[in-house]
Amino acid sequence: MTPLVYSTRAYSEMASEISWLIGGARGAVEVHPFPDGERSLNLISSPAERDVVLVGGTVSEQDTLELYDLACGLVDKGARSLTLVIPYFGYSTMERAVRSGEIVTAKTRARLFSSIPRPGSGLRVVMLDLHSEGIPHYFENGIRAVHVYAKSLVVEAIRRIAVPPYVVACTDAGRAKWVESLANELGVTASFIFKRREQSGATEVTAVSAQCEGRQVVIYDDMIRTGGSLIGAARAYKAAGASSISAIATHGLFPQDALTRLQQSGLFERIICTDSHPSALRLRGDFLQVEPVARLFADFLRNSA
Repeated sequence: MTPLVYSTRAYSEMASEISWLIGGARGAVEVHPFPDGERSLNLISSPAERDVVLVGGTVSEQDTLELYDLACGLVDKGARSLTLVIPYFGYSTMERAVRSGEIVTAKTRARLFSSIPRPGSGLRVVMLDLHSEGIPHYFENGIRAVHVYAKSLVVEAIRRIAVPPYVVACTDAGRAKWVESLANELGVTASFIFKRREQSGATEVTAVSAQCEGRQVVIYDDMIRTGGSLIGAARAYKAAGASSISAIATHGLFPQDALTRLQQSGLFERIICTDSHPSALRLRGDFLQVEPVARLFADFLRNSA
């Protein structure tokens, strides 16, 4: 029997696409909001004795709890197995303590999901392009945590927009290995920037590692939040002679006026991201192009059945 695919409200469109790709059925959920901000959840479709997929991201505290409550309810109502598909795992940049007393929120979120009751045939969590490779190890109680990569989508997008010889670049040393891997697959040059942190806390770009003069530069980062680091990197590559600059990210959050700020900087021809975060779909247009990730998860679900 094919899986029954449920979702939180924010990921309904992606869940429908995943369900169609794997030949599954959609599970129906009724959500009733209360005036004080609380809400009730009602499973219209029974998950009893079914293999269940639940799609949802931790894009806000409310979305996180909706995902958690649904997962617990699906197990309580008899799901045989449960796969949580989490396209965007929030707090992934808080994967380690940098200052004394700092709480590792990525770990506390993983512990929250680790408290979901385990169905008889197992519970697994599938996440996309995590900021840190260590996050899957934060899950406990026998949960299988899986890291899925969007590299194939990123490579396809770069080939579509860039003409050799171009340069694949990064915003900082933290993404160097990812960018080097992309450049090797594409057969082009990788470029990195070197920064120096001043006493004020600000950072200054001190060097660009590759020849960018007269070349198209494609900057990759796993996540675009406010875009500050991306703008700083783009200025450095522009100063190094880049003929044009585009940016690609897996997760596009763009809070408040972040996307407007990026566009008005005049540094970028375009920005491409996936639909892992609902903001991307809301903001997509000529400047922001959005790649769907449903087939990545569908491929995983089919191959791991």
